[in-house]
Amino acid sequence: MGSALPLGEPVPTDGSLPPTTRVDPGADFGVYLHVPFCRVRCGYCDFNTYTSSELRGARQDDYADTLLREVGLAAAVLERAGGNRVASTVFFGGGTPTLLPPGDLARMLGGVRDTFGIAAGAEVTVEANPDTVTPAVAAELAASGVTRLSVGMQSAVPHVLAALDRTHDPDNVRTAVSAARSAGLDVSVDLIYGAPGESLDDWRASLETAVLLEPDHISAYALIIEDGTKLARQIRRGEVPAPDDDLQADMYELADELLGAAGFDWYEVSNWARSDAHRSRHNLAYWVGSDWWGFGPGAHSHIAGVRFWNVKHPAAYAQRLASGESPAAGREMPDAGARALESVLLRTRIREGLPVDQLLGEGRHAVAALIADGLIDGPTALRGRVVLTRRGRLLADAVVRALTE
Repeated sequence: MGSALPLGEPVPTDGSLPPTTRVDPGADFGVYLHVPFCRVRCGYCDFNTYTSSELRGARQDDYADTLLREVGLAAAVLERAGGNRVASTVFFGGGTPTLLPPGDLARMLGGVRDTFGIAAGAEVTVEANPDTVTPAVAAELAASGVTRLSVGMQSAVPHVLAALDRTHDPDNVRTAVSAARSAGLDVSVDLIYGAPGESLDDWRASLETAVLLEPDHISAYALIIEDGTKLARQIRRGEVPAPDDDLQADMYELADELLGAAGFDWYEVSNWARSDAHRSRHNLAYWVGSDWWGFGPGAHSHIAGVRFWNVKHPAAYAQRLASGESPAAGREMPDAGARALESVLLRTRIREGLPVDQLLGEGRHAVAALIADGLIDGPTALRGRVVLTRRGRLLADAVVRALTE
């Protein structure tokens, strides 16, 4: 059910932003729609998701209607703060969005379109479990305005999927990709590396299988052990080994080599795309600090410098909206120092990097040492931008520390 929400100041019951907040109706605006339902809980997962036994009063069959109440509330909040926004990207995440009938997802997307508008050429993504995607589902999603399917492949190796508690049939990944292609959708596949018992050869097999699917985009994330998860408890009890940092580094380098050779360019530490047009525009908006509204239980939002987050449990979320109240649990307004730190943390992860002149004094002094250590690209730094080398991507956290101390 995810980690605890951050602390913050209370939010008015009508969800109003602070009185001094003014939104720019012409600025980019992303919409995130959280679907918090899963058939089973994966042992590594720390997301705000719920199986049927954990819903305690919430219902999947009326979830679309509940979320659309928040869409209406958001429109009123934005109107009071200076004007509504046209969505430039929409992202259905989870959980498993495709556990809901495609008609429910279409209705949610239609509510966003009717309330805010969706820009011409907008990217509209749905995350999907491979077992839930049929040609009929893909066609219905495409007809509703979805443009992109992100398939949770994770691995092509059965014992690795078992270690992650993934229950999908690996053969269904190809079926899902084929269905999405037939419906005219762009396709991304998600991979995870570093699972207990996964070898470098296992990882190579997963990468090669993913490349053979000919997707437009591949995400490859290192397994992170989150407190409170089943996997963390297994490691603590000595039942499975903890991830090996050196092996994960080798796996990252192998991914970059194989994906690069197959025609994918990295554009963010864990993401590769066939072309600039196939980058995840929604996720890039997070990394460059654009505005977005996250709808659904536990979802986070960022509007004109204000960050806020919703109550976590679907039942509490539904109860607040049924009472005409905002589901927001708290908010914060980071100061200039916090925003500078966040900018370094996020923008150093992307290919375009971070302007050197945005670093504070000590951070600028660290640039020469990072060049000497082979962590950032020297010629690019001389042209005024901090861009990570492959080794720098492996040690991104260390680079951020050096640039912000």
